[in-house]
Amino acid sequence: MNKSESKYFNTAIKMDLAIIALLKKKSFDYITVSDICKTAGVNRSTFYLHYETIGDLLDETARYLLNDFLTYFSLENQAVAHRLLECELDELVFICDKYMSPYLSYIKDHREIFATVLTNNKTFGFDDVYKRMYEGIFNPILCRFDYPESDRQYVMMYYLNGINAIIAEWLKNDCDKTLEEVSRIITVCIYGLKSD
Repeated sequence: MNKSESKYFNTAIKMDLAIIALLKKKSFDYITVSDICKTAGVNRSTFYLHYETIGDLLDETARYLLNDFLTYFSLENQAVAHRLLECELDELVFICDKYMSPYLSYIKDHREIFATVLTNNKTFGFDDVYKRMYEGIFNPILCRFDYPESDRQYVMMYYLNGINAIIAEWLKNDCDKTLEEVSRIITVCIYGLKSD
């Protein structure tokens, strides 16, 4: 990356972080270009050099967050998404340390950002992201585990909303529990207590 590209990239990150900071304080509908520029420490012409609208910035911010999230997972873990139909079934069980540890680490390391995104997920367009993930990842996995097609959407909503509720509670308590404790809580909620 040359110096010009690096400067462009750093400015984009400043604006990504600015919109996240502003969403902690007010609704997306009330955020202005001036607010973003002031928070990011850039001028209006710089904003319009990068984006046509605030919506464009929000789309980029959602991509930035998802890409940053993926960096917490090993390439091997990321590759499972490309082998859903031929890998062993035990590789498709994501409620395990292999996946929970990087997921929870990301949340803890980015707790303020994640709390903001969690409360503004519709604003960030994550409903659309979920639809794509459902079609490309969740639905094929549930198919491999023989869930009836008519039940799959319900099953995923159960998992996602339950996990999000635990994460929201953890964030509300400033991540007071360790990663292992939160992972155990999620695991117990999904699989139940193991009897010895």
